[in-house]
Amino acid sequence: MLHFDDAEFATRRAKVTDAMEERGLDALLIFAPESQYWLTGYDTFGYCFFQCLVFAEGRAHLLTRSADLRQAQLTSNISDIRVWQDGTDPAEALLDMLADLGLLSGRFGVEVDTHGLTAKNWLRIAGALGADRLHDCSEMIPAFRLTKSEAELAYVREAGRLCDAAFTAGAALIQPGAEEGDILTAMQGAVFAGGGDYPGNPFIIGSGDHALLCRYATGRRTLAARDQITLEWAGVYRHYHAAAMRTLCVGEPTAVHERLFTVATDALTACEAALKPGALMRDVYAEHARIFDEAGLGAHRLAACGYALGARYAPSWMEPQMFHAGSDQVIGAGQVYFLHMILMDSETGAAMCPGRSSIVTEGGIEPLSRLPLGLTV
Repeated sequence: MLHFDDAEFATRRAKVTDAMEERGLDALLIFAPESQYWLTGYDTFGYCFFQCLVFAEGRAHLLTRSADLRQAQLTSNISDIRVWQDGTDPAEALLDMLADLGLLSGRFGVEVDTHGLTAKNWLRIAGALGADRLHDCSEMIPAFRLTKSEAELAYVREAGRLCDAAFTAGAALIQPGAEEGDILTAMQGAVFAGGGDYPGNPFIIGSGDHALLCRYATGRRTLAARDQITLEWAGVYRHYHAAAMRTLCVGEPTAVHERLFTVATDALTACEAALKPGALMRDVYAEHARIFDEAGLGAHRLAACGYALGARYAPSWMEPQMFHAGSDQVIGAGQVYFLHMILMDSETGAAMCPGRSSIVTEGGIEPLSRLPLGLTV
């Protein structure tokens, strides 16, 4: 099943073909699952093993394992699907494939900055083809994927709807005595019930001192009568993500939480105002840093305050473009970003992390969440 029409895929193929011609490439060796999905619709977690999409002369050719043969047949528009046998060297199979396609003497671009290509497999293909003939093109397709088509934005908006549905379901359970596992069940269940997908990384939940964590960790906790809980989650539709983040107080908020909430929401508002076409990502980060630093909270902020979103696969829903002090990435209309204002005060043990996603438009931003920010449920 393809989730975009032929014209959409043809436009994508043309963009990549033009970029390859500009760089003098005969073929592009594509290993990132996000690139494979964007270019052909191919949808699998089989990238945990060796698989390579060879793109040349406007056509895609896939080398994969037998378990993914039908996956490619049923989810993609790839007609040339070849299988390398378990127990053999897949780089040798790639070499044979390139020879059969008349590409063996060519100049190759390759995606190396991806979880779809392990160091071991890179050494295999570099040994088989010669490292001097392989040119890093990891940024080529991600640059195209950054700006979404109208068809993609329709999926992003659906992801935004699911993001709100997940929070509504989980927040309804947050009270003294609530179990973290029940909250997670409700949130992820709301996404599935709404027709959504697994996220690129696990939803993050932490209460008590674990509210200061920015990653998922195993172990569950029961909420106390006066507590804090941090949630980071995403609505996901056709693999497109709309992420959000909240720290909520259970019971009466402390004075520290109230102050952190005021400063963090002010920072979020300022960053969203700076999120406009032509701005640099570092300009947005500068607003985040300025407000936190002026409030005397600079020691408790992070070195980044968000990132681009799109169709992503495990282990992370984060795109490579991030809001940090050194980013010269230009923001453009049709791009999707998640801004999070994370304050982790280890001195008081308090956390505060409001965050939400938006589509950048010519006139500003289109928020993907319709829910208000709040300190309590």
